[in-house]
Amino acid sequence: MKVIIIGGGQVGMYMADLLEKNKCEYVIIEANRERAKKLKEKYGDDHVLLGDGTSPTILESAECDKADVVTCVTGADEVNLVASTIAKFEFQAPRVIARVNNPINSWLFNLGMGVDASVNQADIISHMVVEEMSMKSLMTLMQLSRGGYSIIQLTVQETSQAIGKAIKDIKLPSSCLMIAIYRGETMLIPHGNTTIFPGDKIMLFSDSKAHEKLNDLFGSMRIR
Repeated sequence: MKVIIIGGGQVGMYMADLLEKNKCEYVIIEANRERAKKLKEKYGDDHVLLGDGTSPTILESAECDKADVVTCVTGADEVNLVASTIAKFEFQAPRVIARVNNPINSWLFNLGMGVDASVNQADIISHMVVEEMSMKSLMTLMQLSRGGYSIIQLTVQETSQAIGKAIKDIKLPSSCLMIAIYRGETMLIPHGNTTIFPGDKIMLFSDSKAHEKLNDLFGSMRIR
């Protein structure tokens, strides 16, 4: 997999570290000369490109046309949006993910602008605060830019009615799909016969309407 990271700040560096650990091919595009120099010292010249991520010439140098994913994670929304549009429509990047810094601008980050998925940090933090109060076991990982769907993670509580049951025997909402189960350091691909245990961290693709039902299934049972 080849990933282009536009923006070499904290988010970009965190992504680069993860990609390196997973032996993925990646290139960081950074406009600031001093920061780019430090990035090259850490990741090597082959993984860092000095330049403006909104420049088609720079994107071409990074081989954007061969990228599987382009992530636009600078601290400037206008840069992320323009870079997303160019990557998607000029270089036909299959997957474009953009960071939203100012929630006011979130409506701009849509498919029409070339954004497949937007990460609104303020929105995620707000959801985490609300969910910590009302749904202690459920956390939003990524809000997708269409359809009201998101990728969520929940922790199976000791009081969950799903404990000891196989997935095929659990009535999941029709609008959700179980992606993975993390059990300690092990990741499991869920199948019909996979049994649920307390402490399992379950990742699901779901719409917001299913969150309450999922919390009832896997989280602490609430008295109505």
